[in-house]
Amino acid sequence: LFKKIVIADRLAVFVGQVYNNPANYDGISLMVATFFFAFQIYCDFSGYSDIGIGAAQVMGFKLMRNFNRPYYSKSIAEFWKRWHISLSTWFRDYLYFSLGGNRVSIPRWYFNLFITFLVSGFWHGANWTFIIWGALHGFYLIFGIMTSGTRTALAKAINLDRFPVIHKFIKVSLTFILVSFAWIFFRANNVGDAFYIITHLHVGVGRFVVNLFSNLTASNSGKLAPLLLGQHREEFFIAIMAIGFMEFVHLIQRHGSIRHMLSGKPMWFRWSIYYILIFAILFFGVFSKTPFIYFQF
Repeated sequence: LFKKIVIADRLAVFVGQVYNNPANYDGISLMVATFFFAFQIYCDFSGYSDIGIGAAQVMGFKLMRNFNRPYYSKSIAEFWKRWHISLSTWFRDYLYFSLGGNRVSIPRWYFNLFITFLVSGFWHGANWTFIIWGALHGFYLIFGIMTSGTRTALAKAINLDRFPVIHKFIKVSLTFILVSFAWIFFRANNVGDAFYIITHLHVGVGRFVVNLFSNLTASNSGKLAPLLLGQHREEFFIAIMAIGFMEFVHLIQRHGSIRHMLSGKPMWFRWSIYYILIFAILFFGVFSKTPFIYFQF
């Protein structure tokens, strides 16, 4: 509920402001809105998946996990093992395997991968934006397979493999950037808007730095000055802090389920955490009846 109400619905305000009128914004705003949408769709979709899983457990049903910290993936292939697991495994079992999977020639294998992702794009809607989004992920996956040996050799040549933490950070960052780039087509109202955003991501970067410094130091009769995306900086900072809190939770989850960790703690500690989350939702939540993104699908 925190992911949906506090993060996703707050980011929806920023993202909608820009993506519904992309021509009114410069490159930095377009970049920020794109990265915000990456977190919006994740928090919206994984949030309602978790709500569904939890509600089912109340009634005695155990549903499969649908997300597994996908933005920590080191490749596109890994991303699709962590994102929307129920749908990706369905496409794997009923379409990819039916086409022959990887038990075919290499060209046919690439064809099977591309068709699977192309159909997954079409599944989201009969719109070119979704089809391009699916095709992009198909291209990402095939290109990653084709260049796997080259990238491994390059990492060894520059001794990057000796610094596994840095190497992992680079791979995770590049994967997130590629996924976010594809989200532009998924979120844009049409292909024209998508290409406008892509071709204007670099516009006005210098001007933004100057305006940012001015806004951070300005005071307008005691009111906070707007930062970007047409919103006040306090809303922007709440969004950033909420995302940071979620990522902190994700880091803890590397060592196991937080739910199981809390179960071994004293009652006062557990209920303190619960109440903090409840009040955070009440104080920082956005209650504008923003629909779940995936309900349209």
